[in-house]
Amino acid sequence: MDESAISQNRRSRRSNVLLTAILEVGGAALPVKLRNLSANGALLQGEKLPVAGTPVRFVRNELCVDGRVIWGQGKYAGIAFAERLQPDVVLRHIPPPKPRMKPDFRRPGLACRELSPDEFRLLESWLATAPVPHLGE
Repeated sequence: MDESAISQNRRSRRSNVLLTAILEVGGAALPVKLRNLSANGALLQGEKLPVAGTPVRFVRNELCVDGRVIWGQGKYAGIAFAERLQPDVVLRHIPPPKPRMKPDFRRPGLACRELSPDEFRLLESWLATAPVPHLGE
């Protein structure tokens, strides 16, 4: 199944993240990486994840949600939350994107501002003493 088919079957939009979390399974705490999060579930990465159908508790900071593992493959597992999270709760756990710097494509040069009288005199003296006998050499 390709990614487009997967995203069309989603009940809610998932936000890609890379955060640490805890998956509680039968009283044991298993450290995991949260790969994406939505109002209905999460994608987790970790070692020795429980098999599909296992009841779990997902913990990330103050967020604590019961759910169950709905699929597992290698180091990845998808969990479905027992109750749908409110959008503001989901967004609270998704860091805002880093602002991107806008590149400045202006050409450097002397035309960007007027030269002061001192700068102009310095330029004239430099041109007069330049060690180039002919232009272009």
